[in-house]
Amino acid sequence: GVPFAVKNLIDCAGLPTRAGSKINRERAPTGRDGALVRRLEAAGAILVGALNMGEYAYDFTGENVHDGDSRNPHGAGHMTGGSSSGSGGAIAAGLVPLTLGSDTNGSIRVPSAFCGCFGLKPTYGRLTRAGSFPFVNSLDHLGPMARSVADLALAYDAMQGPDPDDAVATARPAEPVLPGLDSGLGDLRIAVAGGYFARGGDPEAFAAVQVVARALSATRVVEIPEAARARAAAYLITAAEGAALHLDRLRTRPEDFDPAVRDRLIAGAMLPAPFVERAQRFRRWYRGAVADLFADVDVIMAPSTPCRAPPRGQTHFTLDGVSLPVRANIGVFTQPISFIGLPVAAVPVWLDGGLPLGVQVIAAPWREDVALRVARVLERLGTVRAPIAELV
Repeated sequence: GVPFAVKNLIDCAGLPTRAGSKINRERAPTGRDGALVRRLEAAGAILVGALNMGEYAYDFTGENVHDGDSRNPHGAGHMTGGSSSGSGGAIAAGLVPLTLGSDTNGSIRVPSAFCGCFGLKPTYGRLTRAGSFPFVNSLDHLGPMARSVADLALAYDAMQGPDPDDAVATARPAEPVLPGLDSGLGDLRIAVAGGYFARGGDPEAFAAVQVVARALSATRVVEIPEAARARAAAYLITAAEGAALHLDRLRTRPEDFDPAVRDRLIAGAMLPAPFVERAQRFRRWYRGAVADLFADVDVIMAPSTPCRAPPRGQTHFTLDGVSLPVRANIGVFTQPISFIGLPVAAVPVWLDGGLPLGVQVIAAPWREDVALRVARVLERLGTVRAPIAELV
């Protein structure tokens, strides 16, 4: 059986589901594995444990004031990315070939980029979230991370299927991707995201996208409309829903939160309801506008992060000459995509002897097969790869 480990917001029988928090240390061990764990075990995989994560999944860095920071195996002084920090680090270190993470605003795609591994954020509702600790119900996804595209596909196929225990899980039957994984590009129409996704990052982030585009002979550029507003709306919904979930804990135990998490949740609790309602209405419009793009293309490629993994503890970085908070801005390119639940295969690119970068291979809803086919072509070409780190 293939060994795997899971982010500690997915239930593991016999362990407390802590979600990276101090408060949840007091939870009793859960008596049952989460639904995705059970499905992987039914396919023969072997659960070996739970992994570190950012507190309550509200994190892009991999830093945790309660349990200690996750360390990037490719450079221990650098961030793993978060909030699925241990999930990315465990793959890069060679501890296991497969992990599970969650992705609300980028928490699979960011550590996949910083740790140089493959990740899959499926379509919203594709994989059940039953038996996991929530963050933002309207944005939460669960998905696999791995050292190869084939392992992503194997795990994804094993985990598919309806589940009445998750109200947003699709009723669509399983649609296996493994049989067509090596069918090549065929007549797929592949484009690069321009506009918003071609500015506000380090040159290396955009160079990684161009490396992938050249390998696929992709020359078309499309612009995802109003991506900046989509990111802003994702922030509003995240803060509001996250605050609603944690309101009782914020009232009774504010001192037991990471201040960086607590303060954003408190801000979310004070958001006027009309702001959140407008963000939801915008999301409906934005979903339709992006769907129109996929009438003309099958895949859109964009950077996963605006930079390589920053040093642990770094609070600000400079993007396009502007100093910005690291924690809030690592997800600048991931948030507009998960905002409407599009499937994404995250692929790692190594430009030189430095740390890896990531590229998002974005497909239309329910077309994980297309995203994974493109990722597989890139892997076979040697354009993307996920080596085990040389630990010193």
